[in-house]
Amino acid sequence: MSFTEPFSGLWPVAPTPFLANGDLDPEGMKRVLDCMIDQGVDGICILANYSEQFLLADDERRLLTHLSLEHVAGRVPVMVTCSHFATRIAAARGREAAELGAAMLMLMPPYHGSGLRAGEELMIEHFKEVADAANIPIMVQDAPLSGVALSVPFLAKLASDVPLVRYFKIEMPQSAAKLRSLIAAGGERIVGPFDGEEAITMMADLDAGATGTMSSALLPDLLRPVFDRHRAGDRAGAAEAYARVLPLVNYENRQCGLRAAKTVMMEGGVIGSDHVRHPLDQIHPATREGLLELARPLEPVALRWGK
Repeated sequence: MSFTEPFSGLWPVAPTPFLANGDLDPEGMKRVLDCMIDQGVDGICILANYSEQFLLADDERRLLTHLSLEHVAGRVPVMVTCSHFATRIAAARGREAAELGAAMLMLMPPYHGSGLRAGEELMIEHFKEVADAANIPIMVQDAPLSGVALSVPFLAKLASDVPLVRYFKIEMPQSAAKLRSLIAAGGERIVGPFDGEEAITMMADLDAGATGTMSSALLPDLLRPVFDRHRAGDRAGAAEAYARVLPLVNYENRQCGLRAAKTVMMEGGVIGSDHVRHPLDQIHPATREGLLELARPLEPVALRWGK
């Protein structure tokens, strides 16, 4: 499947639905993808951290990669996360995703726990081997979860040394400042500066030059006016649309994490269970009600899609 670059806009992360007993729910996954397409997204990311990728077995990852790309069937481009500490495993994941029709890969720097890190030259080699194996664009995920410091000069060098590394999801503190510096340092090599973290810093990041955002699948339809108005030069209108949804974005970011999209999708009839895999805690009933209390007046697509 061929898609036109540069990629931009709303690329939310798809949650991975499980049955109430914790088993994978393939039919629910199809409904999640259909719902997200009806949310008006520009692309979909699968197998990310908000997809509980760290709780999936290898055969489940493979099943979800095949299922998602086959089911989306080119309706929107799909980004597949292939992060792994082992370069050969990340490269094999990337190659398979590309062969199945992925438009882009997302890749964190190699890390394992707090003590295993790769130096900058080894990180460049890691990204280069994945790029060589897949031969499709790569997005670097610069997130606190890894504990790896990716400086702006290093990211600019990475974009120069590995041309397929041209998208960057910046989720670190002071993300707008880092995005602004990265765009200045990397120039035209920074094809897609994106933000993440459930869009909690979206307005500041758009002001800094971000051309895309990666929220959860909770409310991309409600973020659409923010992005479109800002891109059209209507910053005041974008700020107004953002202020409308910010309490819900904040509640997701600070109280729920990856549970939020599942809870709203379950309430909206998209999936049958909002189960998250152990050792994650299930959402507390009070937290669930607080989330839905904020979501209901906004009527996101996910809350009414299956009703």
